[in-house]
Amino acid sequence: MPVNRIRFIDSVRRLVPLAWPVLIGQIAVMMFSTIDTLMMGRVSPEDLAAFAVGSAAYVSIFVGLMGVVLAIGPIAGRQFGARDHVGAGNSFVQAQWLSLLLCIPGCLALWFPGPFTALAQLDAAQADKVRAYTRPEAFALPAALFFTAFRGFSTAVSRPKAVMAMQLTGLAAKVPLNALLVFGWGPIPALGVAGCGTATAIALIGQAGVAMLMLRVDSFYRPFQIPFFWRTRPQWAELEALIRLGLPMGGSILVEVTGFTFMAFFIARLGATPVAGHQIAVNLVAMMFMIALAYATAAGTLVAQHLGAQEKREARIVGRHAMALAALTAAGVGAVVALGREPIIALYTSNASTAAAALPLLVWVWFFHLGDALQTVAAYVLRAYQVATLPMIIYVVALWGLGIGGGYFLAFGRDGAGSVGFWQAATAGLLMAALLLSLLLKRVFDENR
Repeated sequence: MPVNRIRFIDSVRRLVPLAWPVLIGQIAVMMFSTIDTLMMGRVSPEDLAAFAVGSAAYVSIFVGLMGVVLAIGPIAGRQFGARDHVGAGNSFVQAQWLSLLLCIPGCLALWFPGPFTALAQLDAAQADKVRAYTRPEAFALPAALFFTAFRGFSTAVSRPKAVMAMQLTGLAAKVPLNALLVFGWGPIPALGVAGCGTATAIALIGQAGVAMLMLRVDSFYRPFQIPFFWRTRPQWAELEALIRLGLPMGGSILVEVTGFTFMAFFIARLGATPVAGHQIAVNLVAMMFMIALAYATAAGTLVAQHLGAQEKREARIVGRHAMALAALTAAGVGAVVALGREPIIALYTSNASTAAAALPLLVWVWFFHLGDALQTVAAYVLRAYQVATLPMIIYVVALWGLGIGGGYFLAFGRDGAGSVGFWQAATAGLLMAALLLSLLLKRVFDENR
């Protein structure tokens, strides 16, 4: 067997044990949105459309803040690779402090989502529905960011199964709570879209509480000597290191996600049916993205650990093989979804108009996902090298410029293509980002031989 093939197989064997718990855990996270989408589709198109805008608002706020907190991953990964367990534990505590500081603007933005409803040009009734969804999420945001710090740290020190367990626990709580609060039962009234937000908030707060308990009872975490964060003080040098890497990371993730979520705001101008169809495609592509995210997280973890141990050659090999594995998987998964789009859409809705709006979008999902997978893995490996500012600039040009700008032109131009136009432009933007990030990654590999 050729040497390159043997090395590729060896990389796959190392990536998969880290990737599969991330995949299952992230699927559990995405099932939050899937459950909401399925239930809202059976309440009314208006509730589904309000959920699409409200969830886009929450995601836009959360992921930008999440990206800053996730700087704990590359930093703790390098410390763990260098066997500095106490240093990694201290970095995690400072990430918790950072989470607390970031909650303040995030909670205010969720409590007052007026800019998002104005962007979507919603009427007063729909705006009220969006607020009913986002205000419970304001209470959940601190717990969500605390758990993000736990997730980034645990994955960086090769403990992804602990994260997976907590995410599955959250999903187990979410399903019955959602059904109870959305549809009502006995004396509990049917809350519709407001029930989705409330159920999510309860589940996320409980999930964060269990994660904090695990830090105390799981012997794996003892060498890191992690104290309760409220018994510590912010260490400004550590916070500065997290922020210096985290701000461009958060900016990149914010641009990436808002380049996607802003589609919902603009498509909402076309009416409830187009945005409902768009929401189905969004949920599908988000589920597919979890595979790429799992590979990216595993690759970023291994590359950071190799760099911390001064094993530069092994870091390059793992990074390259992760890109190849992501491309092969994305091409296959995208083909299955595109070719089986009719029965897949039937699982989401029995409304003929909504199904017709979603059907053409799933063809573009195939190519969209390929670009998404490649750019995600490249970005995570670059973050392990602590290269984050230039990728953020690439995202701005490709996803905001070509994706949103081009999508607006195609959707609302003289011969407007509607929601399909946004998906065409977003696909082109992701493929452009994937190409540019891959070229940047090659240059970083060459500079770190």
